[in-house]
Amino acid sequence: MNRNLLYMILRLIFVIVATVAGFYVLLYMSGLIYPFIIAFAFAYLINPVVNFLNQKLQFPRALAVLVSLILVFGAIVGLVTYLVTEAISATTYLLQLVTVKFPDIVTFAQQFALNHIMPLYDDLISKFNHLGEPQRYTITQNIQNLGTEATTQMKELLTAIISGLTNFISALPTTLTVLVFILLATFFISYDWHRLAQKARNLLPNRVHGYGKTIFVDLRKALFGFVKAQLTLVSMTTVIVLIGLLILRVPYAITIAIITGVVDLLPYLGTGAVFVPWVIYVFFTGDTGFAIGLLILYIVVIVQRQIMEPKVLSSNIGLDPLATLVALFVGFKLFGFLGLIIGPVTLVLLNTLHKANVFHDLWKYIKGSPSK
Repeated sequence: MNRNLLYMILRLIFVIVATVAGFYVLLYMSGLIYPFIIAFAFAYLINPVVNFLNQKLQFPRALAVLVSLILVFGAIVGLVTYLVTEAISATTYLLQLVTVKFPDIVTFAQQFALNHIMPLYDDLISKFNHLGEPQRYTITQNIQNLGTEATTQMKELLTAIISGLTNFISALPTTLTVLVFILLATFFISYDWHRLAQKARNLLPNRVHGYGKTIFVDLRKALFGFVKAQLTLVSMTTVIVLIGLLILRVPYAITIAIITGVVDLLPYLGTGAVFVPWVIYVFFTGDTGFAIGLLILYIVVIVQRQIMEPKVLSSNIGLDPLATLVALFVGFKLFGFLGLIIGPVTLVLLNTLHKANVFHDLWKYIKGSPSK
């Protein structure tokens, strides 16, 4: 075999092994130092506020960091408190509404059972009685097995719920401890931001520093673009829901619209977590017109989300709409709803590495070409 070809294959194997090993090391280390990664992200986000207080208002750096943390986390706590308060008010209203509508629900259920379920039941019993003994025995056994399976599934569901609550309660001390570490690390990283940045520049070779700077700038643009895109999509959902609820004359329309917009951010849930049970409840109360109105509103929200998401993401992140659509679909097929985030993020990372000429330089290294 040609020696140059052999060296080229060996360098290719080395690059693949180093990439895979680096990925697993990064994955392992992120599980150990994730509070400090989160703290770095928070420190980066509050850094403009800290610099403004420090440079423009002449606050000492430590005081500027402390005030920024209080402002940011105070705003987060205030927003969460407002949403929880509004959610409690809306829940109280819904409970009162259910109490008032409960007789209507019972009446509707009785009428539905008399008009639809009982005739079907009588028809099935009549057909069952005309079957032979073996067929009746088989059907009886299947019904018993179905009941046993349903009981087992219910037990497993209750066990999972209890286990989840237990794990949640037991994880609270750890979560609070991690939160304290994040706050402390955010303070110290933000306080020493310029010194740490200078140390990083001194430690890294110029070529690596060039790569890092390009990648960091592009990822920062993509990150803020992604956040802006999600906020845009949530705002569109909130506005559409608000307009629809106002047309339907629903009380607490603003609160419900905001909650629906926030829920739209959550994987596996989306606006269906609000609309589906609501439509079912309204239908069983006998208000068919209102149920149809909510269903139409839900369909409009879903359609606009599916149409606008690739366009909004591509325009804010700086990616081709078709590539974004492919990334969303592949991510969804591989990772489910979480893939709708993983797909575009992976595409952004690959695009950033391409812009930084990382792939080009790796290929030059594999071929054995001298680097400039």
